[in-house]
Amino acid sequence: MDSEHRRAVITAAQAGDRRALDELVAGWLPLVYNIVGRALNGHADVDDVVQETMLRAVGNLGSLRDPDSFRSWLVAIAMRQIRDRARRRTPDRLEEAAASDFAELTVLRLQLEGQRREVAAAVRWLDEEDRQLLSLWWLEVAGELTRRELADAVGITRQHAAVRVQRMKERLETSRGIVRALDGACPGLPELTGRWHGRPDSVWRKRLARHIRGCGYCGDTRESVVPAERLLVGIALVPLPVGFTLSLALGGKTAAAAASAGWSVKLLGALTKPAVAMTAGATIVAGGAYVVTQPPDAPPPRAAATPTPTASAGSTPPRFAAPPAPTPRSSPSATKTADPYGTVVDAVDRAPAPDTRPAALPRRPESGITSTGGPKAVMQHRGDRVTLTGRGYVLVRWQISPASRPGALVMPSWTGLKGKLFHVASGGWRRMDDPLPGAPNGYATGMGGPGIGYAVLPPGTQQMWQNEYFYLDGTVTLTQNERGCDYGLAVFPSSWEAVDKDVNEGPGQGALRYGLVRDTGTDSAPVPQYVTRATPADPATVPQRSRV
Repeated sequence: MDSEHRRAVITAAQAGDRRALDELVAGWLPLVYNIVGRALNGHADVDDVVQETMLRAVGNLGSLRDPDSFRSWLVAIAMRQIRDRARRRTPDRLEEAAASDFAELTVLRLQLEGQRREVAAAVRWLDEEDRQLLSLWWLEVAGELTRRELADAVGITRQHAAVRVQRMKERLETSRGIVRALDGACPGLPELTGRWHGRPDSVWRKRLARHIRGCGYCGDTRESVVPAERLLVGIALVPLPVGFTLSLALGGKTAAAAASAGWSVKLLGALTKPAVAMTAGATIVAGGAYVVTQPPDAPPPRAAATPTPTASAGSTPPRFAAPPAPTPRSSPSATKTADPYGTVVDAVDRAPAPDTRPAALPRRPESGITSTGGPKAVMQHRGDRVTLTGRGYVLVRWQISPASRPGALVMPSWTGLKGKLFHVASGGWRRMDDPLPGAPNGYATGMGGPGIGYAVLPPGTQQMWQNEYFYLDGTVTLTQNERGCDYGLAVFPSSWEAVDKDVNEGPGQGALRYGLVRDTGTDSAPVPQYVTRATPADPATVPQRSRV
């Protein structure tokens, strides 16, 4: 919208033109949603704050004297509503969980990868004040706001804004280092994070930052780190969720109260007329409720493709142990695959040699995974669970703690499966039973050692690697069934690119081997052990080879 058209639309909306008001709301609602969403990190209050912002903007539109200042005026209203919301929060609401993590929404809906994904994930580690400033700076770098508008919205000078932004960027870079470390395979990190409650906060940001500064493994960045502002240039606004509803039904005002607040007679008439179809992907319904009806912006899933396996000179792609024979079929047919889904259950294999390159990873369709635990669900206790839904890849990271309590390990289980679930790859550069050179506190391997005792798997259970990757097309619940030996699981929605990079990255400091690809690209890929379509009262009772 050019400046001349914007002035004309604002002037018309001030006079009560219904089409102009619709265009104004539909055009600026995404900007407000992105500012509030990032500042509150997707908290359940986002919708309310967005609604309050737009309600105040529409209600006070007549007081705006200069249409050219509309954007900075609107952003300032949004920031006031964010600060008012923070002041209204009572101590007992401070720990409320977010309804949907805005950082995760940014990654999934904008299809961010690599270091852009890392920046979005790092937002969770910022304090509330820094997130408020970052919500504006992100949009400034992306070309949606100017520095003057940023400073006006915060209520400070441009010089002071430059200082505030620089300090926030330093904390953002620290948080990016934490995200990289948690995604890595530092042998010393599990001992520190074993006491972590799984929620990013300033206390754990400082603890993890101290560890990174003193750790040769976590501090050794093999990939050059691109400044955040270069990564954010050109990133579009996160689209509004489909079905997002903005109720402007006078905010519960009576007509008299609304008029006294500055609403014009024409505008009141427009907002209280019966429903009519509107433009710009929005509809205004009876009572004045805007309902955004635009379709999802995500591109259609990529078609599955199986890349031609490649290997370095002189190396042979590893082969895992032959799967068990498929269950005999009652009606053999030449048109059916030899291994129907669910008959090839994960089998115990031997680890490949440390320098053996993995086979090529087939590429399956992805449309994204949602998790009831958010972008990182940390499960430390028996009964902790997370439900995963969608089509895409999932990382399950193991942290075994025989130093706390060694002995028999009761495996996690996958229950209530609807659709298909495959075990596609293993990575993290080591199996949990690999030796750990120089490991402290009596550890010899990730499974323990003679000084502290060992974690012991049930007979016939596949030995896990630090990073285990699964592909889900449907929905399933993963439950931590800890009893006996202590262990923890961290569950991340992932991507084909992340899996492929992890299994092919190769040994680094303290790492012992490349990863292992298990996926065949077909239904004959292994189904993980301890998975069932049933929903038992005790998930720990799921058999090792349940029928799916």
